[in-house]
Amino acid sequence: MKEQRDDEFTAFVAERGAALLRTACLITGDRQHGKDLVQTTLANAYGAWEKVRRSDHPPAYVRRIMVTSHLSWRRRLLNTEQVIERMPDSWTDDHQTAQADTDEMRRALMELSPRVRTAVVLRYFEDLSEAGTAPVMGCSVSTVNNHVTKGLAALRVLLAPGHGDLTPTTGRLQ
Repeated sequence: MKEQRDDEFTAFVAERGAALLRTACLITGDRQHGKDLVQTTLANAYGAWEKVRRSDHPPAYVRRIMVTSHLSWRRRLLNTEQVIERMPDSWTDDHQTAQADTDEMRRALMELSPRVRTAVVLRYFEDLSEAGTAPVMGCSVSTVNNHVTKGLAALRVLLAPGHGDLTPTTGRLQ
């Protein structure tokens, strides 16, 4: 029985690990913190694997564990310094432009509050619906809609031509 559980979990990690890491990096804004978040998430998921496996949608269950863990970390570590490193790019013909665009988007996302950033990442990078994002974040659909609306408005301002260089600040936009 334990071997079957281990095999199922290993298959899940092999299939979903890269997507979990991408989401974690976008939510945390840092590759190392993203790796740590995925590690914590997978440890929690393994401990509750029977529950995860029996759920209607195991990837959504694990994503919920990730978001809950991240927001819990944020509450505990509210005043700590955040180290920012470059996010991995996908292959393009113009590597420098793609890197600049990715870096600009990542820095803009980091200007959002953690909950607003999480809502935007889940909606537009994970391609979840508002109804799918709400249970992952543990809030109502209207709250997701409010967070996404605020986030997109802030991103439009932050990413507007002529807005200037985005430098990390201590304050977050709501």
